[in-house]
Amino acid sequence: MDNQKLADHESLDLHEVINFKTLCLAKSKLMQGLVFDQDLRALMQKDVEQSIEALGELQAIYQRAPFEAPVPQNRPTPIVN
Repeated sequence: MDNQKLADHESLDLHEVINFKTLCLAKSKLMQGLVFDQDLRALMQKDVEQSIEALGELQAIYQRAPFEAPVPQNRPTPIVN
């Protein structure tokens, strides 16, 4: 059962969860600099550590996605007025 591939919609949903979790992690790390209460800062640090662990687990699952997006060698030229 561990060798099963994810369905396309599961892969996309998981990708969205990983993006959201990464955004929350970045926000927690940045907000720690604005917090003066040590208990709140410790709680935020615990959230950061748990988020990093969760992201590692989610990325391991994401490796079972049935597709791979090619990375282009050249970036498109931006449209500028």
